[in-house]
Amino acid sequence: MKEITETTENIERFILVGVERGNDNMEASLAELHELLKTAGGESAGTVIQNLESFNKATYIGTGKVEELKEMLADTGADGIITDDELSPAQMKNLEDALGCKVLDRTMLILDIFAKHAVTGEGKIQVEMAQLKYRSSRLQGFGTSLSRLGGRIGTRGPGESKLESDRRTIRNRISQLSKEINDVRAARDTARKKRLANAVPVIAIVGYTNAGKSTLLNRLTDADILAEDKLFATLDPTTRGMQLPDGEQVLFTDTVGFIHKLPHNLIEAFRSTLEEAKYADILVHVVDSSNIEAEEHIKVVYRTLDELHVEGKPVVTLFNKSDVPGASSRIIKDTRADVSFKVSAATGEGIEDFLNEIARILRESKVLIDTVFPYTEAGNVARIRKEGQLIAEEYVAEGVHVKAYIPKSLAGQLGITASGKARCCNKRTSRS
Repeated sequence: MKEITETTENIERFILVGVERGNDNMEASLAELHELLKTAGGESAGTVIQNLESFNKATYIGTGKVEELKEMLADTGADGIITDDELSPAQMKNLEDALGCKVLDRTMLILDIFAKHAVTGEGKIQVEMAQLKYRSSRLQGFGTSLSRLGGRIGTRGPGESKLESDRRTIRNRISQLSKEINDVRAARDTARKKRLANAVPVIAIVGYTNAGKSTLLNRLTDADILAEDKLFATLDPTTRGMQLPDGEQVLFTDTVGFIHKLPHNLIEAFRSTLEEAKYADILVHVVDSSNIEAEEHIKVVYRTLDELHVEGKPVVTLFNKSDVPGASSRIIKDTRADVSFKVSAATGEGIEDFLNEIARILRESKVLIDTVFPYTEAGNVARIRKEGQLIAEEYVAEGVHVKAYIPKSLAGQLGITASGKARCCNKRTSRS
């Protein structure tokens, strides 16, 4: 009888390398880098941290640490190293020459994960654009790494043939992808205009990666999105409709998760996707309250939103994962939120109060009207049904008696005097 042998793919192992420059929380950053490596399918073979005032221009770390890394690589049998910061082409080439192994940086690892998780055509185009822009400036610095085959960590995405092409070929490919991304952006703009025309409020879910955004969308809308305890488990945004407790129809849209040191090329490539937050009526900021770095994650999210010029939106912050032991007792503040709740998207705790708050914010962005339209102005009633929230409609001798919440702009267009002034969304205290 012929013996059957099982073969398993060798898991690549890397040493994680970081430079502590005084204000950095390097241990937390390397812990996140470790999680990124796990998401990419690799393993950590150890860590090296060096305290420096600034990065070594030639080799990122000092020459002494380079020698230490050589010994570590020999002792652990690791396949290479991953640095916690983006390397210049010269730093990458010098480290590769000195260590004789694969050298990756944090940006390459994140791009690799995005390439692995991109499912839709749009996502794949955006990832390839980001990868090519990053690698085109490093053609001379990559050395032997460009010739590696086999789809290993750091090589997924556009394919080796494109990366080994000359700059002119890559520029042509980038130009082609730019046109495709512009087409994607135009399609998103068209879809956005249709939503505006239908006057359905849009609520954008934002937050740090793995905060529970997909789990929340699944809880709210039965979206059936993949929700795993991994960084960037889902990449392609999803929009789903639902009915609020007061009967109003809204759209919830998920966005790409943010992360510390999110590569600039990714922000540029995914701008059309990330800008869903820019055109939303309300932002729902999901925070993993079980994570000890939650407050730092909050800062990263707002820095990214500021870079995208997302401003002037009501913000509802959800301190998620309150079901995790110790999370509900942790005191975390989001000073830019209008109101915050402790919730568990997994169990549903706090979700009802959150939805009632969304309904309140939307209601207070409108005016309450109580008026009668002559039958000759039935078209106005139709607009109110479409763009507002109808409370009561009665046919009387004078015409159609309507009581409804409608957008202030529509009230002005119809020349309606509101029965009461709309209140602003005032800052409110956190709720548990």
